[in-house]
Amino acid sequence: MTPKFSAVAFDLDGTLYPNRRLYVRLMPFAAMNWRLLTAFSKARHIIRREQEEDPATIMPDFYDYQAGLTAKMLKAPEYATRKKIEALMYRGWEPIFTRVKLFPHVKELLAELRAAGLKLGLLSDFPPKTKLENLGLAGAWDAALCSERCGALKPSAVPFNALAEALGREPGETLYVGNSAAYDALGARRAGMKAALVSLAPGSAKFRSSADFVFRDYRKLRDFVLN
Repeated sequence: MTPKFSAVAFDLDGTLYPNRRLYVRLMPFAAMNWRLLTAFSKARHIIRREQEEDPATIMPDFYDYQAGLTAKMLKAPEYATRKKIEALMYRGWEPIFTRVKLFPHVKELLAELRAAGLKLGLLSDFPPKTKLENLGLAGAWDAALCSERCGALKPSAVPFNALAEALGREPGETLYVGNSAAYDALGARRAGMKAALVSLAPGSAKFRSSADFVFRDYRKLRDFVLN
């Protein structure tokens, strides 16, 4: 079989495993830290809105800026807020991933894509390194990037272009696989990549039309890429 692409890249959360498996385990954490979670989410919404106003923006001080916005909403010191975000939002969740199960056939798919000579990439809006280790996927990638460290969140094209560069492939040769039409599919297409979405439900016509391929079984994705 001849692959349609020279590289396939993936989102992590909700794409390589079902989100519900994480949410169940996060419920006690969310109950204890709801004020921080709410402020953090609002800060990222502001950042995305600013990115839409200036699509080429790259924010080298992303973590400081995010912490400043969050601290302002919490009416708390910025330095202490950044430390709290690091401890709770980034490091606090990571041990949970030792108990999260991947979607069926993910590992088999990655092995087959590798055997077919494709480059494999990963782009997440959160640092992926420890999560991937805990999921048993640490050695699967030619490049694994965090969009925040690229200076922009999805759906900015900035981190997607950085991923294509890290893989040594043109965006048009790359398929990006995610679970969000608004962040994954839109960002990939803005960068010139093709987009695939994993969904356990049929989804709306708008959701289906936002990607080049929508699937619910990773064996179907294998057929789409390698056929």
